[in-house]
Amino acid sequence: MQIEKYFKKSELIPAIIQEASSGEVLMLAYMNRESLEKTLETGYTWFWSRSRQELWNKGATSGHYQKVVDIKGDCDDDTLLIKVIQTGAACHTGNHSCFFNNIEFKES
Repeated sequence: MQIEKYFKKSELIPAIIQEASSGEVLMLAYMNRESLEKTLETGYTWFWSRSRQELWNKGATSGHYQKVVDIKGDCDDDTLLIKVIQTGAACHTGNHSCFFNNIEFKES
């Protein structure tokens, strides 16, 4: 994988994390070059924390690891879709997915 092409527009790129077995979107996080390299080397997800300004390995403190099954780049080379086998909850709230808040809207 040529990772440099994913960082031409920005030092950080969004990574959409999807459960391989169900297709459920679990979370969105950001990656820099180093976190993507560590993900490729270890087979587990690593991200860049924008709030703490540091690398973090998903599951290192919670035990809720994400084993990487597949990684795809989008057509513009600025977003990644990472399919994982999720151990435990993906969300820091304890929910399986970070996407659990319903937003009401008016259908047309």
